[in-house]
Amino acid sequence: MTCVAYPETANNPRPQVIPAPYARAVELTPEELRVLGCLVEKQLTTPQQYPLTLNALVLACNQTSNRDPVVHYGDATVEEAVTAAKGRGLARFVHPSHGRSALRYRHELDDVLGLDERQLALLAVLVLRGAQTPGELRARTERMADFSDLAEIEAELRALADRHDPLVARLPRRPGHKEDRYAHTMGEGGVDGSAAPEPVHHHSGPSRLPESPPARLERPPAEDLSQQLAHLRAEVAELRRGLDELRAQLGG
Repeated sequence: MTCVAYPETANNPRPQVIPAPYARAVELTPEELRVLGCLVEKQLTTPQQYPLTLNALVLACNQTSNRDPVVHYGDATVEEAVTAAKGRGLARFVHPSHGRSALRYRHELDDVLGLDERQLALLAVLVLRGAQTPGELRARTERMADFSDLAEIEAELRALADRHDPLVARLPRRPGHKEDRYAHTMGEGGVDGSAAPEPVHHHSGPSRLPESPPARLERPPAEDLSQQLAHLRAEVAELRRGLDELRAQLGG
């Protein structure tokens, strides 16, 4: 794992990456985790809209689908969280250029923590939805990364858990359940400090975790439908603005 040196200066506009063993564990607030998880999710699922404007990032944080818990952050909360993440070297501001008029935000988790696309996808889903089984993770990362089977999910989880500063830990199996669950270790909402995580053991043979059927789609309650519709309309408006900017750049 890596960490960053501060402060950022005009002569050093990007954070300086320091390799292990001098790295320190990441400890983020729930707001920072939600912001970074959303930035990763949108980068992998809607790259044409990424980096995100503040309005798009607020909408992503407050989604009622694919979020646990559901939150209702205001602009100031999201802006403060992404600024704090920038201070840690985990986010970056993208200033307007090439016809764009709004400041945008992007994450730096892949560079700073040395993560590939599949590891980013797993970490984002754990951050946005809490502890999950490999089967649930496979279903919920389907739009973000390509995993052919559960063995590949488990291999990436082991890689994240076996780091010098682990980003993932396996939780004790719940009574009556056959599958282990995994949680992130990056801050609040991850591993429960009251229950010590189990070490992740390497297996020379095939994975012994049972296959899990894809998670069923969750139907939102009726009272949330109008709020989801408002979010969708705002996202469409944001996409249209992006298309207008692109047309302006092309002289159309």
